[in-house]
Formats: sequence, C-alpha cells, structure tokens
Amino acid sequence: MIEVGANAPDFSLRSHNGEEVSLSQFRGDKWVVLHTFPLAFTGG
Repeated sequence: MIEVGANAPDFSLRSHNGEEVSLSQFRGDKWVVLHTFPLAFTGG
C-alpha cells in the first residue's frame, strides 16, 4: 500500500492507442493523473 504523500512506484501501462507508457517518462516536470475504471466491462 502506498502512503499518502509518498512517490508512486514506476509502472508501465498501454495507452488508449496501444503504446506502452511508463510513469518514469513523466517524472520531474509534469503532472500525471491516472484514472481507473474498477470493474469496467467486467459485468460485475
């Protein structure tokens, strides 16, 4: 579990257009917002 105020660990995801993007690409000079959709398209 990540504590409030702690830096997020580096991770990689596929973007909406299929490109692999990692958090480290944005470190230092950019704000990052990660939006998730729990249970999206799972029928649950």
